Amino acid sequence: MSSIDLESISEATSGAIGAVLSTTILYPLDTCKAKYQAEVRSHGRQKYRNLSDVLWEAVSTGQIVSLYQGLGTKNLQSFIAQFVYFYGYSYFKRVYQVKYGTKSIGTKANLLLAASAGACTAIITQPLDTASSRMQTSAFGRSKGLWAMLTEGSWSEAFDGLGVSLLLTSNPAIQYTVFDQLKQKLLDGKLRKAGNGTSPESLSAFSAFLLGAISKSIATVLTYPAIRCKVMIQAADSSDDDTKENKKKPRKTLMGVLDAIWKREGIFGFFKGLQAQILKTVLSSALLLMIKEKIAATTWVLILAIRSYLVVSQGRLKGSVKRLE
Repeated sequence: MSSIDLESISEATSGAIGAVLSTTILYPLDTCKAKYQAEVRSHGRQKYRNLSDVLWEAVSTGQIVSLYQGLGTKNLQSFIAQFVYFYGYSYFKRVYQVKYGTKSIGTKANLLLAASAGACTAIITQPLDTASSRMQTSAFGRSKGLWAMLTEGSWSEAFDGLGVSLLLTSNPAIQYTVFDQLKQKLLDGKLRKAGNGTSPESLSAFSAFLLGAISKSIATVLTYPAIRCKVMIQAADSSDDDTKENKKKPRKTLMGVLDAIWKREGIFGFFKGLQAQILKTVLSSALLLMIKEKIAATTWVLILAIRSYLVVSQGRLKGSVKRLE
């Protein structure tokens, strides 16, 4: 295994661990946000007028635990998604640097590399993303398990919203490009101040948190209409009534969702829940990047230790085989 692969795996592992921890910490907020975004005003009425209404519903009905419905699936999806994304992004970046013989990568190239990694991630994790969204937006206490969610419809339905997910690869592309550029400028500034000193290997926790918040805010504002459409496409059908209709409801499409928002809520409907989205995603991404920055060095040491152990074990095994021969 090459050093490039080892560094990519280290980057991916630290990013995936950061994703799971940040997802778990902020999951109740994520559930409230998803249910609030998924609702479209009907006949001038709406169940949730603001984010706190979702939380109050869980509290008043004794369903506090249901704020965590789908957490296991979401964590699985987050771990796989972030591992694939960070591995792909790190690997593509290193291939680019080797091919062109440069350590610096321009903004356009960075966007392309990040978007490529994001597209691979979306395709691989879409079924889990769809299942977790349906679990979150189900009525409190009525969420189904992962297998039931994946098998209740056709296989193609597990990929609902894939087109929008591919479109939204621009979100992490913008986020991580802005983060990397700001990080590099910050580290370069510290290097100049230090004179002949060495550049810091990692950001401080506060700096990583701040840069993560800024980069995610920019990405979220630019892509929010698509984010809300994706939530609505993947949301579970309303099940407030105890009786179930035998008729299968038509699948939601991007054009259908856009039409519903425009007719029922107008132009501002495309930005419904923007504040909640920024609050959740900024905190989540900032925590993810902060945790990733702090555990990256430890992860790298552990991977090197495992590699050394495997190399030594392999050498001993070969020695034993030769003695037997």
